Amino acid sequence: MTYEISVPFTREEAAKMKAGDHIYITGTIYTARDAAHKRMAEALAEGKELPFDIRGQVIYYMGPSPARPGKPAGSAGPTTASRMDKYTPALLDLGLLGMVGKGRRSDAVKEAIVRNKAVYLAAVGGAGALLSKCIRSSEVIAYDDLGTEAIRKLYVEKMPVIVVMDSEGRDLYADNPEKYRIS
Repeated sequence: MTYEISVPFTREEAAKMKAGDHIYITGTIYTARDAAHKRMAEALAEGKELPFDIRGQVIYYMGPSPARPGKPAGSAGPTTASRMDKYTPALLDLGLLGMVGKGRRSDAVKEAIVRNKAVYLAAVGGAGALLSKCIRSSEVIAYDDLGTEAIRKLYVEKMPVIVVMDSEGRDLYADNPEKYRIS
């Protein structure tokens, strides 16, 4: 099925998304990669608040390249999601409902997705220049010293993703490898 969603979204909306669905995201999402996830984990361990309200939000695992004049971001492709796996269950337990990246996730992340009725979405790796055309605005909101790994608040319009892991535990990578194999 193909449809559009607005972010942030609710658990009820996440529950409607099924593995294999093609989604177009419009709204505010946040970027965070390895270094930003480590900082957020450290903040939580110290009893501090996160730099944004994570409830109902989507984190895009990407670090944009420098923007061309007049553009909000340069190439904006996904990074390998498994690098954030050790931090993800805690963020899901705090209310994160979606992540966009590429590649498989750990069993702990899969369990946390099901427990929290969240979703894991994939963007096409290698399509960063095309994905950047969906970004209408971008601003650094935390950890500016991390450069491209700083947390950014993006406003996106019709950003194409695929539901890879849904709230019921269906996982395209694990459940259907033969269907997607190129011989």
